[in-house]
Amino acid sequence: MKISCSILILLLSSIAIASQAQSPAEKLKTVFRANNKHILVAAHRGDWRNAPENSLNALYNSIKKGFDIMELDVKMSKDSQMVVMHDNTIDRTTNAKGKVGDFTLEELKKFRLKNGLGRVTENQIPTMREMMLAAKGKIIINVDKGNDHLDLVFKVLRETSTIDQAIVNVGDDVPYGELKTKNVIPEDAYLMVVVNAKKKEMQDVIKSYLPNQKTIIQPVFDTDTLSNLKTVKKLNGKPLIWLNSLWPSLNGGHDDDRAVERGEKEESWGWLIAYHPAILQTDRPADLLIYLKDKGLHQ
Repeated sequence: MKISCSILILLLSSIAIASQAQSPAEKLKTVFRANNKHILVAAHRGDWRNAPENSLNALYNSIKKGFDIMELDVKMSKDSQMVVMHDNTIDRTTNAKGKVGDFTLEELKKFRLKNGLGRVTENQIPTMREMMLAAKGKIIINVDKGNDHLDLVFKVLRETSTIDQAIVNVGDDVPYGELKTKNVIPEDAYLMVVVNAKKKEMQDVIKSYLPNQKTIIQPVFDTDTLSNLKTVKKLNGKPLIWLNSLWPSLNGGHDDDRAVERGEKEESWGWLIAYHPAILQTDRPADLLIYLKDKGLHQ
């Protein structure tokens, strides 16, 4: 009887925890709330140290390990299919060579992705549609590199019913008015614009997005002495801020390797957190997740 009671207690506890878990759409809504204090972890190109970048397995790893967001990149095939690939060519990441746009989807599916060590795996190049269906209800997706084909990006999100759990990068330093002139932007879409903190126009670009309540700003900077960084800090996370700890040219030297390899977490991740980001994109998602949980900045 005691064993049965223990099992029942464990089952009830599991159900309670599961019921408290937020869906990706709910989680994305939460970070836009004024009282939000938590920081979401975005896995750059998926969990690429343990699976080929931009692969379905990278997505599955990101879901299993509890990362909040997977960032992926899209390109257009010869027959106008959105595939998940960072580079314009497939040379670096597959066992073939050539431009993505020179191959049909059927041809691309015959190639195999390489892992982080450059070894060929059994992983295929996925389509954006496949990735979104696999991510549906499980993890937020950041769609990058699709600015030249935003209409098709939004089309896939709409057709897979995942627009409420996706953040779409719309370009670098592009004002909101210019973006709307060149594209049809869904009112329910979450947008992200990259702003170069070296440019004096940075503040004007940020202000142009204030009418859109679903905008995220991604400042990038290769030095930490820029006056525009004072502006970012004064924003206090409104509009929403996304920062990168990937490599020094995006964060003025406050990067992942400094945190993990040099053991200077406060000088890297801690320094970035002082700028009130709602999201941190990293190549060390598991380590960053532990750090944020210890700080009480992640559920």
